[in-house]
Amino acid sequence: MAEKVYYPIGEQDFRALRNDGCLYVDKTGFIRKIIESKEKYFFLSRPRRFGKSLFLSTLQYFFEGERSLFKGLEVDFSDWGWEKFPVIRLDLNTERYEAQGQLEITLESRFNKWELEYGVREKGENLSARLRNIIEAAHSFTGKPVVILVDEYDKPLVNNLNRDENFEHYRARLASLYSNFKSSAEHIRLVFLTGVSRFSKLSVFSDLNNIKDISFSNEFADICGIAENELYSNFKAGIEQLSLKYEVSCEEICRKLKENYDGYRFAEEGSDVYNPWSLLNAMSDCSITNYWNMTGMPTIIAESLKRIDADLKDILNVECERKTLIGLDLKSTDPLALLYQTGYLTIKHYDKEFDTFLLGVPNKEVKEGLFDVLLPYYVKVKRGLVSTTLSEIRNSINRGRPESLMKSLQSYFSGIPYELHMDNENNFHNAFYILVTLLGITSRAEVHTSHGSIDLLIESKDYIYIIELKYDGSPSQALRQIEEKGYALSFRADSRHVFKIGVNFSSKKRTIESWQIK
Repeated sequence: MAEKVYYPIGEQDFRALRNDGCLYVDKTGFIRKIIESKEKYFFLSRPRRFGKSLFLSTLQYFFEGERSLFKGLEVDFSDWGWEKFPVIRLDLNTERYEAQGQLEITLESRFNKWELEYGVREKGENLSARLRNIIEAAHSFTGKPVVILVDEYDKPLVNNLNRDENFEHYRARLASLYSNFKSSAEHIRLVFLTGVSRFSKLSVFSDLNNIKDISFSNEFADICGIAENELYSNFKAGIEQLSLKYEVSCEEICRKLKENYDGYRFAEEGSDVYNPWSLLNAMSDCSITNYWNMTGMPTIIAESLKRIDADLKDILNVECERKTLIGLDLKSTDPLALLYQTGYLTIKHYDKEFDTFLLGVPNKEVKEGLFDVLLPYYVKVKRGLVSTTLSEIRNSINRGRPESLMKSLQSYFSGIPYELHMDNENNFHNAFYILVTLLGITSRAEVHTSHGSIDLLIESKDYIYIIELKYDGSPSQALRQIEEKGYALSFRADSRHVFKIGVNFSSKKRTIESWQIK
Protein backbone atom coordinates (compact mmCIF):
# COMPACT_ATOMS: atom_id res chain seq x y z
CA MET A 1 0.00 0.00 0.00
CA ALA A 2 1.37 3.40 -0.99
CA GLU A 3 2.41 5.69 1.84
CA LYS A 4 -0.12 8.46 2.46
CA VAL A 5 0.97 11.94 1.43
CA TYR A 6 -0.09 14.86 3.61
CA TYR A 7 -0.60 18.02 1.59
CA PRO A 8 -0.23 21.26 3.61
CA ILE A 9 -3.43 23.00 2.53
CA GLY A 10 -3.33 26.52 3.94
CA GLU A 11 -0.40 25.72 6.26
CA GLN A 12 1.90 28.74 6.33
CA ASP A 13 4.03 27.80 9.34
CA PHE A 14 7.24 26.04 8.30
CA ARG A 15 7.78 24.38 11.67
CA ALA A 16 4.26 22.91 11.76
CA LEU A 17 4.60 21.70 8.19
CA ARG A 18 7.89 19.91 8.89
CA ASN A 19 6.87 18.47 12.27
CA ASP A 20 3.60 17.12 10.85
CA GLY A 21 5.39 15.33 8.01
CA CYS A 22 3.66 17.29 5.25
CA LEU A 23 4.92 17.42 1.70
CA TYR A 24 7.38 20.29 1.30
CA VAL A 25 8.80 21.47 -2.00
CA ASP A 26 12.32 22.53 -1.08
CA LYS A 27 12.75 26.28 -1.61
CA THR A 28 15.59 26.68 0.89
CA GLY A 29 18.14 27.04 -1.90
CA PHE A 30 16.81 30.58 -2.28
CA ILE A 31 17.69 31.30 1.36
CA ARG A 32 21.22 30.30 0.48
CA LYS A 33 21.21 32.79 -2.39
CA ILE A 34 19.92 35.51 -0.09
CA ILE A 35 22.57 35.07 2.59
CA GLU A 36 25.36 34.72 0.05
CA SER A 37 24.32 37.90 -1.80
CA LYS A 38 25.42 40.13 1.13
CA GLU A 39 22.38 42.35 0.43
CA LYS A 40 20.44 43.70 3.43
CA TYR A 41 17.07 44.73 1.96
CA PHE A 42 14.80 42.53 -0.23
CA PHE A 43 11.35 42.90 -1.74
CA LEU A 44 9.26 40.18 -3.39
CA SER A 45 5.96 40.73 -5.18
CA ARG A 46 3.73 37.75 -5.96
CA PRO A 47 -0.05 37.17 -6.19
CA ARG A 48 -2.05 35.86 -3.23
CA ARG A 49 -1.88 32.15 -2.35
CA PHE A 50 1.55 31.76 -3.92
CA GLY A 51 3.52 30.78 -0.83
CA LYS A 52 4.96 34.14 0.22
CA SER A 53 3.93 33.65 3.85
CA LEU A 54 5.42 30.15 3.98
CA PHE A 55 8.71 31.44 2.59
CA LEU A 56 8.84 34.17 5.25
CA SER A 57 8.12 31.56 7.91
CA THR A 58 10.98 29.47 6.53
CA LEU A 59 13.28 32.50 6.76
CA GLN A 60 12.15 33.09 10.34
CA TYR A 61 13.08 29.62 11.59
CA PHE A 62 16.30 29.68 9.59
CA PHE A 63 17.51 32.87 11.27
CA GLU A 64 16.29 31.62 14.64
CA GLY A 65 18.78 28.78 14.22
CA GLU A 66 16.36 25.83 14.23
CA ARG A 67 18.56 23.59 12.13
CA SER A 68 16.62 20.38 12.93
CA LEU A 69 13.71 21.67 10.81
CA PHE A 70 16.00 21.90 7.78
CA LYS A 71 17.50 18.42 7.94
CA GLY A 72 18.01 17.05 4.44
CA LEU A 73 17.04 20.32 2.72
CA GLU A 74 19.38 22.19 0.41
CA VAL A 75 20.34 24.93 2.86
CA ASP A 76 21.32 22.32 5.45
CA PHE A 77 24.39 21.55 3.35
CA SER A 78 25.63 25.15 3.33
CA ASP A 79 28.42 26.41 5.60
CA TRP A 80 25.96 28.60 7.52
CA GLY A 81 26.83 28.73 11.23
CA TRP A 82 23.21 28.39 12.40
CA GLU A 83 23.61 31.19 14.93
CA LYS A 84 20.41 32.65 16.36
CA PHE A 85 19.26 36.16 15.39
CA PRO A 86 16.35 38.12 16.89
CA VAL A 87 13.48 38.02 14.36
CA ILE A 88 10.71 40.61 14.16
CA ARG A 89 7.92 39.42 11.89
CA LEU A 90 5.10 41.81 11.00
CA ASP A 91 2.10 40.02 9.52
CA LEU A 92 -0.31 42.52 7.96
CA ASN A 93 -2.40 39.89 6.21
CA THR A 94 -4.74 39.22 9.12
CA GLU A 95 -7.15 42.17 8.75
CA ARG A 96 -9.22 43.84 6.03
CA TYR A 97 -8.37 47.45 7.04
CA GLU A 98 -11.82 48.74 6.18
CA ALA A 99 -11.62 51.30 9.02
CA GLN A 100 -8.82 53.60 10.10
CA GLY A 101 -6.88 52.53 13.18
CA GLN A 102 -6.89 48.85 12.28
CA LEU A 103 -3.13 48.79 11.83
CA GLU A 104 -2.55 49.69 15.48
CA ILE A 105 -4.92 46.93 16.58
CA THR A 106 -3.18 44.41 14.33
CA LEU A 107 0.30 45.13 15.68
CA GLU A 108 -0.49 45.86 19.35
CA SER A 109 -0.12 42.34 20.75
CA ARG A 110 3.07 41.65 18.78
CA PHE A 111 4.67 44.91 19.91
CA ASN A 112 3.72 44.20 23.52
CA LYS A 113 5.38 40.77 23.30
CA TRP A 114 8.65 42.12 21.86
CA GLU A 115 8.76 45.05 24.28
CA LEU A 116 8.51 42.61 27.17
CA GLU A 117 10.94 40.10 25.63
CA TYR A 118 13.68 42.64 24.91
CA GLY A 119 13.18 44.85 27.97
CA VAL A 120 11.93 48.01 26.24
CA ARG A 121 11.45 50.60 28.95
CA GLU A 122 9.79 53.37 26.96
CA LYS A 123 7.20 52.18 24.47
CA GLY A 124 7.07 55.30 22.30
CA GLU A 125 4.18 57.51 21.32
CA ASN A 126 3.26 55.80 18.03
CA LEU A 127 3.88 52.62 16.01
CA SER A 128 7.00 53.98 14.36
CA ALA A 129 8.65 55.00 17.63
CA ARG A 130 7.72 51.69 19.24
CA LEU A 131 9.23 49.68 16.38
CA ARG A 132 12.42 51.73 16.50
CA ASN A 133 12.78 51.09 20.23
CA ILE A 134 12.11 47.36 19.74
CA ILE A 135 14.77 47.07 16.99
CA GLU A 136 17.42 48.82 19.09
CA ALA A 137 16.52 46.87 22.25
CA ALA A 138 16.58 43.51 20.44
CA HIS A 139 20.07 44.22 19.09
CA SER A 140 21.30 45.35 22.49
CA PHE A 141 19.68 42.47 24.38
CA THR A 142 20.91 39.65 22.10
CA GLY A 143 24.08 41.15 20.71
CA LYS A 144 22.87 40.22 17.23
CA PRO A 145 21.45 42.52 14.53
CA VAL A 146 17.74 42.13 13.87
CA VAL A 147 16.01 40.26 11.04
CA ILE A 148 12.77 41.98 10.02
CA LEU A 149 10.19 40.09 7.96
CA VAL A 150 7.07 41.92 6.72
CA ASP A 151 4.28 39.75 5.32
CA GLU A 152 1.95 41.57 2.88
CA TYR A 153 3.44 44.96 3.68
CA ASP A 154 0.91 46.63 1.35
CA LYS A 155 -2.33 44.92 2.47
CA PRO A 156 -3.81 48.12 4.03
CA LEU A 157 -3.18 49.95 0.73
CA VAL A 158 -4.46 47.24 -1.61
CA ASN A 159 -7.69 47.02 0.38
CA ASN A 160 -8.25 50.78 0.09
CA LEU A 161 -7.37 51.53 -3.52
CA ASN A 162 -10.84 52.95 -4.10
CA ARG A 163 -11.04 54.76 -0.74
CA ASP A 164 -8.82 57.82 -1.04
CA GLU A 165 -9.10 58.93 2.59
CA ASN A 166 -8.32 55.49 4.02
CA PHE A 167 -5.54 54.96 1.49
CA GLU A 168 -3.79 58.17 2.53
CA HIS A 169 -4.30 57.36 6.23
CA TYR A 170 -2.54 54.00 5.87
CA ARG A 171 0.06 55.28 3.43
CA ALA A 172 1.23 57.86 5.98
CA ARG A 173 1.37 55.35 8.84
CA LEU A 174 3.13 52.66 6.85
CA ALA A 175 5.66 55.17 5.50
CA SER A 176 6.45 56.26 9.07
CA LEU A 177 6.67 52.63 10.26
CA TYR A 178 8.95 51.51 7.42
CA SER A 179 11.21 54.57 7.73
CA ASN A 180 12.90 52.69 10.59
CA PHE A 181 14.46 50.28 8.09
CA LYS A 182 16.79 53.09 7.01
CA SER A 183 17.21 55.03 10.26
CA SER A 184 17.94 51.83 12.24
CA ALA A 185 20.19 50.25 9.60
CA GLU A 186 23.08 49.72 12.04
CA HIS A 187 20.85 47.41 14.11
CA ILE A 188 19.53 45.35 11.18
CA ARG A 189 20.86 42.12 9.61
CA LEU A 190 18.11 41.66 6.99
CA VAL A 191 14.78 43.14 5.90
CA PHE A 192 12.53 41.04 3.65
CA LEU A 193 9.18 42.43 2.54
CA THR A 194 6.50 40.61 0.56
CA GLY A 195 3.36 42.00 -1.01
CA VAL A 196 1.26 42.32 -4.12
CA SER A 197 2.72 45.57 -5.41
CA ARG A 198 5.64 47.96 -5.27
CA PHE A 199 3.59 51.07 -4.50
CA SER A 200 5.04 54.07 -6.28
CA LYS A 201 3.84 56.49 -3.56
CA LEU A 202 5.15 54.62 -0.53
CA SER A 203 8.49 56.07 0.55
CA VAL A 204 10.00 52.74 1.66
CA PHE A 205 11.32 52.27 -1.88
CA SER A 206 12.67 55.79 -2.31
CA ASP A 207 14.21 55.78 1.18
CA LEU A 208 15.83 52.39 0.69
CA ASN A 209 17.51 53.12 -2.61
CA ASN A 210 19.55 49.94 -2.20
CA ILE A 211 16.57 47.60 -1.78
CA LYS A 212 16.88 44.51 -3.99
CA ASP A 213 13.59 43.91 -5.77
CA ILE A 214 13.66 40.24 -6.78
CA SER A 215 10.12 40.26 -8.20
CA PHE A 216 11.39 40.19 -11.82
CA SER A 217 14.68 38.41 -11.12
CA ASN A 218 15.55 35.44 -13.32
CA GLU A 219 17.55 34.06 -10.39
CA PHE A 220 14.50 34.07 -8.10
CA ALA A 221 11.82 33.38 -10.74
CA ASP A 222 10.42 30.25 -9.03
CA ILE A 223 11.04 31.22 -5.40
CA CYS A 224 7.26 30.86 -5.04
CA GLY A 225 5.08 28.52 -7.08
CA ILE A 226 5.80 25.01 -8.35
CA ALA A 227 8.17 24.56 -11.30
CA GLU A 228 7.66 21.79 -13.86
CA ASN A 229 10.50 19.65 -12.52
CA GLU A 230 9.18 20.10 -8.95
CA LEU A 231 5.80 18.80 -10.05
CA TYR A 232 7.27 15.55 -11.36
CA SER A 233 9.68 15.03 -8.45
CA ASN A 234 7.27 15.88 -5.59
CA PHE A 235 3.77 14.98 -6.78
CA LYS A 236 4.22 11.58 -8.41
CA ALA A 237 1.82 9.85 -5.97
CA GLY A 238 -0.86 12.50 -6.49
CA ILE A 239 -0.55 12.30 -10.26
CA GLU A 240 -0.97 8.53 -10.13
CA GLN A 241 -4.07 8.88 -7.91
CA LEU A 242 -5.62 11.34 -10.35
CA SER A 243 -4.76 9.01 -13.22
CA LEU A 244 -6.67 6.15 -11.55
CA LYS A 245 -9.67 8.33 -10.75
CA TYR A 246 -10.06 9.83 -14.24
CA GLU A 247 -9.02 6.60 -15.98
CA VAL A 248 -6.46 8.34 -18.19
CA SER A 249 -2.67 8.16 -18.42
CA CYS A 250 -0.37 10.06 -16.07
CA GLU A 251 0.76 12.04 -19.12
CA GLU A 252 -2.83 13.17 -19.72
CA ILE A 253 -3.21 14.16 -16.05
CA CYS A 254 -0.05 16.25 -16.28
CA ARG A 255 -1.47 17.94 -19.38
CA LYS A 256 -4.70 18.76 -17.51
CA LEU A 257 -2.80 20.07 -14.49
CA LYS A 258 -0.72 22.26 -16.76
CA GLU A 259 -3.78 23.58 -18.59
CA ASN A 260 -5.56 24.46 -15.34
CA TYR A 261 -2.83 25.59 -12.93
CA ASP A 262 0.41 26.34 -14.80
CA GLY A 263 1.30 29.34 -16.94
CA TYR A 264 2.56 31.91 -14.41
CA ARG A 265 5.84 33.59 -15.29
CA PHE A 266 7.54 36.33 -13.31
CA ALA A 267 10.82 37.03 -15.10
CA GLU A 268 12.35 37.66 -18.50
CA GLU A 269 13.88 34.20 -18.77
CA GLY A 270 11.97 32.44 -16.02
CA SER A 271 10.10 29.23 -16.70
CA ASP A 272 6.38 28.87 -16.04
CA VAL A 273 5.26 27.85 -12.56
CA TYR A 274 2.09 26.28 -11.16
CA ASN A 275 -0.15 27.93 -8.61
CA PRO A 276 0.78 26.03 -5.41
CA TRP A 277 -2.60 26.56 -3.72
CA SER A 278 -4.54 25.03 -6.60
CA LEU A 279 -2.06 22.23 -7.19
CA LEU A 280 -2.01 21.17 -3.53
CA ASN A 281 -5.82 21.21 -3.37
CA ALA A 282 -6.11 19.18 -6.56
CA MET A 283 -3.77 16.55 -5.11
CA SER A 284 -5.46 16.53 -1.71
CA ASP A 285 -9.00 16.28 -3.14
CA CYS A 286 -7.93 14.08 -6.06
CA SER A 287 -9.94 16.39 -8.27
CA ILE A 288 -9.07 18.85 -11.04
CA THR A 289 -11.35 21.84 -10.56
CA ASN A 290 -11.14 25.57 -9.84
CA TYR A 291 -9.63 26.34 -6.42
CA TRP A 292 -7.90 29.71 -6.58
CA ASN A 293 -11.11 31.55 -7.40
CA MET A 294 -12.74 30.19 -4.24
CA THR A 295 -10.30 32.24 -2.16
CA GLY A 296 -11.99 35.42 -3.35
CA MET A 297 -11.30 38.00 -6.02
CA PRO A 298 -10.83 41.66 -5.08
CA THR A 299 -13.81 43.60 -6.43
CA ILE A 300 -11.28 46.31 -7.27
CA ILE A 301 -10.39 44.30 -10.39
CA ALA A 302 -13.89 44.26 -11.84
CA GLU A 303 -14.56 47.83 -10.76
CA SER A 304 -11.38 49.09 -12.39
CA LEU A 305 -12.10 47.37 -15.69
CA LYS A 306 -15.66 48.68 -15.77
CA ARG A 307 -14.59 52.21 -14.77
CA ILE A 308 -12.17 52.64 -17.66
CA ASP A 309 -14.48 50.95 -20.19
CA ALA A 310 -11.77 48.40 -21.01
CA ASP A 311 -11.92 46.20 -24.08
CA LEU A 312 -11.44 42.80 -22.44
CA LYS A 313 -10.03 41.09 -25.52
CA ASP A 314 -7.32 43.71 -25.84
CA ILE A 315 -6.44 44.23 -22.19
CA LEU A 316 -6.12 40.50 -21.46
CA ASN A 317 -3.63 40.00 -24.29
CA VAL A 318 -1.48 43.09 -24.38
CA GLU A 319 2.11 44.24 -24.75
CA CYS A 320 3.52 46.72 -22.24
CA GLU A 321 6.73 48.27 -20.95
CA ARG A 322 8.49 47.09 -17.80
CA LYS A 323 7.72 50.31 -15.91
CA THR A 324 3.99 49.64 -16.32
CA LEU A 325 4.22 46.51 -14.16
CA ILE A 326 6.54 47.68 -11.41
CA GLY A 327 4.31 49.92 -9.28
CA LEU A 328 0.74 50.90 -8.55
CA ASP A 329 -0.56 54.44 -8.66
CA LEU A 330 -3.91 55.20 -7.05
CA LYS A 331 -4.73 57.79 -9.72
CA SER A 332 -3.70 55.68 -12.70
CA THR A 333 -6.44 54.58 -15.09
CA ASP A 334 -4.29 51.75 -16.45
CA PRO A 335 -5.26 48.47 -14.72
CA LEU A 336 -2.41 46.40 -16.18
CA ALA A 337 -0.17 46.60 -13.10
CA LEU A 338 -3.08 45.63 -10.86
CA LEU A 339 -4.06 42.69 -13.08
CA TYR A 340 -0.47 41.49 -13.29
CA GLN A 341 0.38 41.83 -9.62
CA THR A 342 -2.82 40.13 -8.49
CA GLY A 343 -2.19 37.17 -10.83
CA TYR A 344 -4.90 37.66 -13.45
CA LEU A 345 -2.29 38.49 -16.07
CA THR A 346 1.20 37.06 -16.36
CA ILE A 347 4.24 37.27 -18.64
CA LYS A 348 3.86 35.23 -21.82
CA HIS A 349 6.83 36.56 -23.77
CA TYR A 350 9.69 39.01 -23.31
CA ASP A 351 11.07 41.09 -26.17
CA LYS A 352 14.75 41.78 -25.47
CA GLU A 353 15.12 44.32 -28.25
CA PHE A 354 12.40 46.65 -26.97
CA ASP A 355 12.37 45.55 -23.29
CA THR A 356 8.63 44.88 -23.43
CA PHE A 357 6.43 42.12 -22.06
CA LEU A 358 3.50 40.36 -23.70
CA LEU A 359 0.89 39.66 -21.02
CA GLY A 360 -1.89 37.09 -21.01
CA VAL A 361 -4.19 35.17 -18.67
CA PRO A 362 -2.12 32.37 -17.04
CA ASN A 363 -4.44 29.38 -17.37
CA LYS A 364 -7.94 27.99 -17.64
CA GLU A 365 -8.67 28.27 -13.92
CA VAL A 366 -7.88 31.98 -13.80
CA LYS A 367 -9.72 32.75 -17.04
CA GLU A 368 -12.94 31.07 -15.94
CA GLY A 369 -12.77 32.62 -12.49
CA LEU A 370 -12.09 36.09 -13.84
CA PHE A 371 -14.96 36.03 -16.31
CA ASP A 372 -17.32 34.46 -13.81
CA VAL A 373 -16.75 37.45 -11.51
CA LEU A 374 -16.94 39.97 -14.35
CA LEU A 375 -20.25 38.54 -15.60
CA PRO A 376 -22.55 40.48 -13.19
CA TYR A 377 -20.91 43.74 -14.30
CA TYR A 378 -21.96 43.18 -17.90
CA VAL A 379 -24.99 40.88 -17.83
CA LYS A 380 -27.53 41.27 -15.04
CA VAL A 381 -29.17 37.88 -15.09
CA LYS A 382 -29.77 35.88 -11.93
CA ARG A 383 -27.00 33.38 -11.27
CA GLY A 384 -29.24 30.35 -11.73
CA LEU A 385 -30.65 31.74 -14.97
CA VAL A 386 -27.17 32.35 -16.35
CA SER A 387 -26.21 28.74 -15.62
CA THR A 388 -29.40 27.51 -17.29
CA THR A 389 -28.84 29.74 -20.32
CA LEU A 390 -25.24 28.57 -20.72
CA SER A 391 -26.40 24.96 -20.48
CA GLU A 392 -29.04 25.56 -23.16
CA ILE A 393 -26.43 27.16 -25.42
CA ARG A 394 -24.06 24.21 -25.02
CA ASN A 395 -26.83 21.69 -25.74
CA SER A 396 -27.94 23.58 -28.86
CA ILE A 397 -24.36 23.70 -30.14
CA ASN A 398 -23.69 20.00 -29.55
CA ARG A 399 -27.00 18.89 -31.11
CA GLY A 400 -26.85 21.06 -34.21
CA ARG A 401 -29.80 23.34 -33.36
CA PRO A 402 -28.84 26.85 -34.55
CA GLU A 403 -32.36 28.29 -34.08
CA SER A 404 -32.42 27.19 -30.45
CA LEU A 405 -28.88 28.52 -30.05
CA MET A 406 -29.90 31.98 -31.22
CA LYS A 407 -32.92 32.12 -28.90
CA SER A 408 -30.69 31.29 -25.94
CA LEU A 409 -28.18 33.93 -27.01
CA GLN A 410 -31.02 36.43 -27.25
CA SER A 411 -32.00 35.60 -23.66
CA TYR A 412 -28.42 36.06 -22.48
CA PHE A 413 -27.99 39.50 -24.03
CA SER A 414 -31.34 40.68 -22.72
CA GLY A 415 -29.66 40.80 -19.33
CA ILE A 416 -27.20 43.57 -20.22
CA PRO A 417 -27.78 46.28 -17.57
CA TYR A 418 -29.21 49.63 -18.62
CA GLU A 419 -26.48 51.63 -16.90
CA LEU A 420 -24.02 50.28 -19.47
CA HIS A 421 -24.04 52.58 -22.47
CA MET A 422 -24.95 50.24 -25.29
CA ASP A 423 -24.38 52.97 -27.81
CA ASN A 424 -20.81 51.97 -26.95
CA GLU A 425 -20.22 48.81 -28.98
CA ASN A 426 -17.38 47.91 -26.64
CA ASN A 427 -19.77 46.85 -23.84
CA PHE A 428 -21.60 44.53 -26.20
CA HIS A 429 -18.36 42.89 -27.31
CA ASN A 430 -17.25 42.50 -23.68
CA ALA A 431 -20.50 40.74 -22.80
CA PHE A 432 -20.05 38.51 -25.84
CA TYR A 433 -16.41 37.78 -24.96
CA ILE A 434 -17.41 36.73 -21.44
CA LEU A 435 -20.01 34.36 -22.88
CA VAL A 436 -17.47 32.74 -25.22
CA THR A 437 -15.11 32.13 -22.30
CA LEU A 438 -17.73 30.74 -19.93
CA LEU A 439 -19.09 28.28 -22.51
CA GLY A 440 -16.10 26.05 -21.88
CA ILE A 441 -16.21 24.59 -25.38
CA THR A 442 -14.14 25.27 -28.48
CA SER A 443 -15.22 28.82 -29.17
CA ARG A 444 -13.13 31.75 -30.34
CA ALA A 445 -13.92 35.39 -30.87
CA GLU A 446 -12.49 37.41 -33.80
CA VAL A 447 -10.80 34.51 -35.58
CA HIS A 448 -8.49 35.88 -38.28
CA THR A 449 -8.55 34.40 -41.77
CA SER A 450 -6.73 35.41 -44.95
CA HIS A 451 -9.74 37.55 -45.95
CA GLY A 452 -10.90 39.03 -42.66
CA SER A 453 -11.93 38.30 -39.10
CA ILE A 454 -14.79 35.98 -38.06
CA ASP A 455 -16.68 37.50 -35.13
CA LEU A 456 -17.35 34.13 -33.51
CA LEU A 457 -16.35 30.59 -34.45
CA ILE A 458 -17.86 27.73 -32.42
CA GLU A 459 -16.87 24.10 -32.98
CA SER A 460 -18.33 20.89 -31.57
CA LYS A 461 -17.79 17.25 -32.46
CA ASP A 462 -20.27 17.29 -35.34
CA TYR A 463 -20.93 20.98 -36.10
CA ILE A 464 -19.24 24.28 -36.92
CA TYR A 465 -20.95 27.64 -36.38
CA ILE A 466 -19.66 30.75 -38.18
CA ILE A 467 -21.37 33.77 -36.63
CA GLU A 468 -21.07 37.31 -37.95
CA LEU A 469 -22.48 40.18 -35.87
CA LYS A 470 -23.78 43.52 -37.06
CA TYR A 471 -24.37 46.31 -34.55
CA ASP A 472 -27.57 48.10 -35.60
CA GLY A 473 -27.24 46.49 -39.02
CA SER A 474 -29.05 43.55 -40.61
CA PRO A 475 -28.65 39.74 -40.66
CA SER A 476 -28.48 39.76 -44.45
CA GLN A 477 -25.49 42.13 -44.33
CA ALA A 478 -23.77 39.79 -41.90
CA LEU A 479 -24.45 36.71 -44.04
CA ARG A 480 -23.24 38.51 -47.13
CA GLN A 481 -19.95 39.29 -45.40
CA ILE A 482 -19.51 35.60 -44.48
CA GLU A 483 -19.94 34.67 -48.15
CA GLU A 484 -17.90 37.51 -49.65
CA LYS A 485 -15.01 37.01 -47.25
CA GLY A 486 -15.06 33.24 -47.75
CA TYR A 487 -15.03 32.47 -44.02
CA ALA A 488 -16.25 28.92 -44.62
CA LEU A 489 -13.65 28.02 -47.24
CA SER A 490 -11.14 26.69 -44.73
CA PHE A 491 -13.72 24.08 -43.62
CA ARG A 492 -14.47 22.63 -47.08
CA ALA A 493 -12.59 19.41 -46.30
CA ASP A 494 -14.12 19.14 -42.83
CA SER A 495 -16.75 16.40 -42.43
CA ARG A 496 -18.72 18.45 -39.90
CA HIS A 497 -21.82 20.41 -40.90
CA VAL A 498 -21.20 24.16 -41.16
CA PHE A 499 -23.86 26.68 -40.10
CA LYS A 500 -23.50 30.29 -41.26
CA ILE A 501 -25.41 32.73 -39.05
CA GLY A 502 -25.87 36.46 -39.60
CA VAL A 503 -26.93 38.42 -36.52
CA ASN A 504 -28.17 41.94 -35.84
CA PHE A 505 -27.79 43.46 -32.37
CA SER A 506 -30.08 46.40 -31.58
CA SER A 507 -28.68 49.09 -29.30
CA LYS A 508 -32.22 50.35 -28.59
CA LYS A 509 -33.62 46.96 -27.58
CA ARG A 510 -30.25 46.07 -26.04
CA THR A 511 -30.27 42.51 -27.31
CA ILE A 512 -30.08 40.34 -30.42
CA GLU A 513 -33.00 41.51 -32.54
CA SER A 514 -32.90 39.19 -35.57
CA TRP A 515 -30.83 36.55 -37.32
CA GLN A 516 -30.61 34.47 -40.48
CA ILE A 517 -29.23 30.95 -40.75
CA LYS A 518 -27.80 29.33 -43.85
